[in-house]
Amino acid sequence: MTSRATSVRPTPPPGRPARRSLIGLALLLVAALTPAATPPAQAAPSLLSQGRPATASSTENAGTPASAAVDGDAGTRWASASSDPQWIQVDLGTRATLSQVVLSWEGAYGRAFTIQTSDDGAAWTTVHSTTAGTGGTQTVNVTGAGRYVRMHGTARGTGYGYSLWEFQVYGEAGGTAPTCGSANVAQGRPATASSVENAGLPASAAVDGNPGTRWASAAADPQWLRVDLGTVRSICRVVLTWEAAYARAFQLQTSADGNAWTTVYGTTTGTGGSQSLAVAGSGRYLRVYGTARATAYGYSLWELAVNVAGGDAPPVEPTDPRNPDLGPNTFVFDPSTPTATIQNRLNTLFAQQERNQFGPERYAVLFKPGSYTADVNLGFFTQVAGLGMSPDDVNLNGHVRVEAFWMGGNATQNFWRAAENLSVTLPAGVSVERWAVSQAAPYRRMHLRGAQSQIQLWNGGDGWSSGGLMADTRIDGLVVSGSQQQWYSRNSEFGNGWTGSVWNMVFQGVTGAPPPHFPNPSHTVIPQTPQVREKPFLYVDGTGEYRVFVPALRTNSSGTSWYGRTPAGSSISLSQFYVVRPGTGAATINAALAQGRHLLFTPGVHHVTEPIRVDRPDTVVLGLGLATIQADNGTVAMRVADVDGVKVAGIMFEAGQVNSPVLMEVGPPGSAASHAANPTSLHDVFFRIGGPGVGRATHTLTVNSDHVIGDHMWLWRADHGDGVGWAVNTADTGLTVNGDDVTMYGLFVEHYQRYQTVWNGNGGRTYFYQNEMPYDPPNQAAWMNGATRGYAAYKVADGVSSHQAWGMGSYCYFNVDPAVVADRAIEAPTSPNVRFTNMVTVSLGGVGTINRVVNGTGGTANAGNQVVYLTNYP
Repeated sequence: MTSRATSVRPTPPPGRPARRSLIGLALLLVAALTPAATPPAQAAPSLLSQGRPATASSTENAGTPASAAVDGDAGTRWASASSDPQWIQVDLGTRATLSQVVLSWEGAYGRAFTIQTSDDGAAWTTVHSTTAGTGGTQTVNVTGAGRYVRMHGTARGTGYGYSLWEFQVYGEAGGTAPTCGSANVAQGRPATASSVENAGLPASAAVDGNPGTRWASAAADPQWLRVDLGTVRSICRVVLTWEAAYARAFQLQTSADGNAWTTVYGTTTGTGGSQSLAVAGSGRYLRVYGTARATAYGYSLWELAVNVAGGDAPPVEPTDPRNPDLGPNTFVFDPSTPTATIQNRLNTLFAQQERNQFGPERYAVLFKPGSYTADVNLGFFTQVAGLGMSPDDVNLNGHVRVEAFWMGGNATQNFWRAAENLSVTLPAGVSVERWAVSQAAPYRRMHLRGAQSQIQLWNGGDGWSSGGLMADTRIDGLVVSGSQQQWYSRNSEFGNGWTGSVWNMVFQGVTGAPPPHFPNPSHTVIPQTPQVREKPFLYVDGTGEYRVFVPALRTNSSGTSWYGRTPAGSSISLSQFYVVRPGTGAATINAALAQGRHLLFTPGVHHVTEPIRVDRPDTVVLGLGLATIQADNGTVAMRVADVDGVKVAGIMFEAGQVNSPVLMEVGPPGSAASHAANPTSLHDVFFRIGGPGVGRATHTLTVNSDHVIGDHMWLWRADHGDGVGWAVNTADTGLTVNGDDVTMYGLFVEHYQRYQTVWNGNGGRTYFYQNEMPYDPPNQAAWMNGATRGYAAYKVADGVSSHQAWGMGSYCYFNVDPAVVADRAIEAPTSPNVRFTNMVTVSLGGVGTINRVVNGTGGTANAGNQVVYLTNYP
């Protein structure tokens, strides 16, 4: 299509909000939940025990029953008889994954006790043990699962019995009791030992799967052999295959950290030979701890095998890498496909998806290497991508475009679509491509050919657009931003430069970027990108095999990863992936992950009722067609272990009707491993709470691991659609960062009800931040943070000593009560190592007030002064 270009800097019309006018034109993105006085350090789990049936080994009298410890009343209590041992247990009603137990002791407390779980109330697994109980209120973080949970006291702290005001169990309900699998999860895992008899009998020989090799220790007591299972596992069986030098007395022990050990089996009458031992325990590490040898030699094992609960989950189908089943909503074209067939499919998809903002339909259109003639007009939830190693391997003569005609030229709701890994040659006589988008619409690894070509980031003469990403992309001609309100460009090349600016344009590692000049024009220019990995992508090699390319980390980079060069990285055959189609349960997905498979999610909505657990380093999770994972029944949708190099890309997470404590967690609480050389990275990962219907999540994304990289994310509490309202789609916080040295490139977080972003880790960096505060506080009283009016959009915790951010934008549009005030957009400690560069606050249409930019610094954005800039803080 042709369109008149503009290089004029547009000004928002007075009295009209950028996204939606008072009569409800267009709206933008994510919002939020209820007030809190301090930033959360991690996702809040659900209280599962309150009001559930409770029993105990004894009670002191009729006035101190077991039920009083789970009634939610801090003035009632359970008390036991004055003897050891004693216990209290609660039936949660269904199996649950546990995260925390809180014991509120009366004066009569337990000095030595264990916390145990069970699926049947008979066989118990210890998940916490102490001999140094302190009384008072004890908060115990645990890892385990079960229907029943009990406190088992073995030594009282006083002369009285055990007495609890409250016994609270937190976690995630759901799932069925797993069977004990037969897969040996110890095989091939790292093993260590207290000693070896000689170099030919190493610890690793006991877990190599070879019955002809063995570990042998020195001839002394005690000795041990330890295996690292990689992540905490629920262990149900251990098989010991002894050589003649066996143990007469030994223990099997588990540990979450390799330091504190729990005994799950012990004997003083070991038989040698092959011992298959049923156990109940959980841990990342399992140790065979020998205390008495049966011979004069040391201890010697041919094999140590470990089985875990659920280890034989549903069978996982293989993937044919030459003819994969990518689901009914993925369309793959090659150069032999008739042009009319391709265009008819594209037209049909656009007609269906042009306005389908909240429907469940998802589509991917993929082109094998070659040349095509096609006009690709992208609607909602549609991805178009090339299947070449380079964008130039696929050339579309025509267009890859996004228009906003469905909203009269207003593009502020043009979300959720993607163009990737293609080159485009415009038709003869046409010089303008249009990419009129707002959030979650990446233009990534693209090449718009022709020095006379230009790409317009708005509708080209009317309407508005509000935020987007261009990454790893070459534009031979000119980029015209027009009425685009904010934009982030990273590691790209603009042959004829860029023109235009409204509020917040950030260029990082971009050749052809305009000169730095803020605020007029509002161009923030950062010459290099310190460390980034480009998004993994699907391609077809020269033999016809489907593979996934995983780009390598780049340091201090500028320009694209591919133009005029060979991209660095590694390639994985699709045979190593499990292709996830809608309807596949989380148990099957987790079984595939446990077998070492990567994941490729096909277009559609994938419902899960338990977390997808990504525990293996370097796992790739890649989505096609904005594949969506919906958390049902209050579950967490995905948990990533504190391991190296996980890549999650092209996935959208959606909240269900039952509140989830968090939708995605990267690293468990307390993660501390260094991943500086191989960080986990999140690419085009989007989150939605409400819109298609009611959705609820206390927190959205929590990053506990260190060195994580975020590469374009939008976290959105819906401000329009179905299931939207202050008390309906409730959500406290968008992003919570607890890890150190975490970097975010192109971060969009909107409409949450407390802090939009909370940063608790040190060394954090954000390059480009886009935020809108919640539209819908019913009044000021409903949106107070203690004595502070409202919540900051970006909160750096008081204890943080180092943090940097560039290109920060926060807007308000309090359309329910325009008298609402947010005291500040950014809240941070005042420190020379906590620095902000180039900030803007906007009162959209003058509806509402942001009183200050950072802490007490910066002007007031309101009806009389709608846009406020601040170049540096402090």
